[in-house]
Amino acid sequence: MISLLLADRCTACNVCVRICPANVFDAHPQGPPDIARPGDCQTCFHCELYCQADALYVAPECDQAVEVEAGAVLAGGTVGQYRRHSGWHEWAGTYPNEQWLMETVFRRAGEAAGKRDLPMVGTEGKMRTQQA
Repeated sequence: MISLLLADRCTACNVCVRICPANVFDAHPQGPPDIARPGDCQTCFHCELYCQADALYVAPECDQAVEVEAGAVLAGGTVGQYRRHSGWHEWAGTYPNEQWLMETVFRRAGEAAGKRDLPMVGTEGKMRTQQA
């Protein structure tokens, strides 16, 4: 769940306001947005992925709000870690962008369920079938 907005890092670009599927943020004409509805956060991490200023921290707990200390999160290196490890923006090429590689997840889920025909995304972006 969204836990922290670091106002001193925020560029007030409002990309988090635009991409949030749960409308958690309220934009302000001058300055950073507000985390207006934290309880509506779906813990999708989109705001963290799109925030190039690394001004947002989404705690992995999705069912309850978690209080975090800005200093502890900054010192622990977790601010920006999700975006970095997902290979977004300046981290592309340094870390593999595995955020959207759901092929393995689908394959493993199918194997666990005992299915034979598993949906896969081909290199052309079209669906194809792979035998398990």
